Amino acid sequence: MPLDDWHLTQDVDDFLAQAGDFLSSRAALHNTPLTDIEKLRIQRAADHDEQAAVFGRLESQSEVRAIFYLTPRGRLGLTPLSVAQTDALAAHLAGLGYSPAHVIADHDTAGAFAESWQQHTGAAPERFWRTHLYRLGTLTPPQPRPKGQERLTDGKDREQVVRWCREFCVDVGEQHSIDLIDAGAWDDSRFGDRHFTFWETQEGAPVSMAAATSVIGGMVRIDPVYTPAHLRGRGYAGAVTVEASRGALAARATDVVLFTDPDNPTSNALYQRIGYVHVADFAGHKFSYSAPAAG
Repeated sequence: MPLDDWHLTQDVDDFLAQAGDFLSSRAALHNTPLTDIEKLRIQRAADHDEQAAVFGRLESQSEVRAIFYLTPRGRLGLTPLSVAQTDALAAHLAGLGYSPAHVIADHDTAGAFAESWQQHTGAAPERFWRTHLYRLGTLTPPQPRPKGQERLTDGKDREQVVRWCREFCVDVGEQHSIDLIDAGAWDDSRFGDRHFTFWETQEGAPVSMAAATSVIGGMVRIDPVYTPAHLRGRGYAGAVTVEASRGALAARATDVVLFTDPDNPTSNALYQRIGYVHVADFAGHKFSYSAPAAG
């Protein structure tokens, strides 16, 4: 693959002008690039990051076939690539001196890139994340429906939202988000721009929570869904996920998606019961770089 087919830029607006339609064309599969790049666009417009992200698009016959982005914090995101394409990209990025902290992509692409990156740089990869991606088919509210009702959160709920998001991160081992929350950098966390819905008891006590992204490229991702441990098994998570999903459809999202833990059969079965269909598997690999020998 000629490396000239990869077009790199630090101009997010130019990148989206060229690659936005490609990202939206498979919005479910591209959900993470869509949300990550939108956040980078907003941060850049607000001049929150002195160091610019790097964006790349792979073109063939004047059409975009794939993209990558490398954030200032070292996240390398990829859309699906062949083994040959991942190897060529790894060689290209290594030659340019980039050092991503980790890569996230569909399972095969992430694994192929991690292997190629080790071959080209010596960096040792370690998988830190794997997940199932589901896309909403026909929304099917659970029966019986638990007693209570949904409520969109507002400013007075911030403390509880933050606390529950932190508890969620502890449950799933999401240390980076915990660090941001503990540092008071809520707006910089991946939850800072979400729209939250509570499921409340008939007495008005919140018992479960689901969040949704804004509509980006026709896509909304439901993330996170959290119920405190002592309140689980009562149907609250299913009910609040249905309401958050209903809100996404009302906002005219064409693709409503969510990620699940492959090792949690309860949540996987729940989401399938309410209408979500398995689309693909994703993975993340982090890299350890050896310090150069003292000369």
